[in-house]
Amino acid sequence: MSPAVQYITRTGVLLAIALAVQFMRLPQPVTGPLVNAILLLAAIYVGVSGGIIIGLFTPLVAFMVGILAPPLAPLIPVIMAANAVLVLVFYGVGKYYNKYLAAVVAAAAKFLTFYIALHYVLVLLGITLPPALVAAFGLPQLFTALVGGFAAVLIAGRYPPKS
Repeated sequence: MSPAVQYITRTGVLLAIALAVQFMRLPQPVTGPLVNAILLLAAIYVGVSGGIIIGLFTPLVAFMVGILAPPLAPLIPVIMAANAVLVLVFYGVGKYYNKYLAAVVAAAAKFLTFYIALHYVLVLLGITLPPALVAAFGLPQLFTALVGGFAAVLIAGRYPPKS
């Protein structure tokens, strides 16, 4: 099988799994870590572009099918950016350091992306969100990214990617 076909197939399967997790409508403390784990597993098994592609599609599809309510539409680009940052930082740090350290740094980077976007960027654009919503995209995102990151590292350790 050609590398291009492998890339498309693996990315498609991981995207399908991520979307299936979202469609199950499990509580956010379950869905968040699972989706974050899938994003990082995509970075490990497919590459950074596969993880970013999945991270771009998941919030968009969640919005299109009603999982992400219409008042949350301004958060779609923020979620996309935070997912991309998670994948990029994990991949970059993990390339040179321990994958567990990469998971921690990537989770912190995702949290900071949300924090900056919600407290500065959206405010500058004149978009105000309820404080409870801002809080939901704060520390809980850090914890779901950490749990998802550790899960991805454990899974990849058990089933290492083929070089």
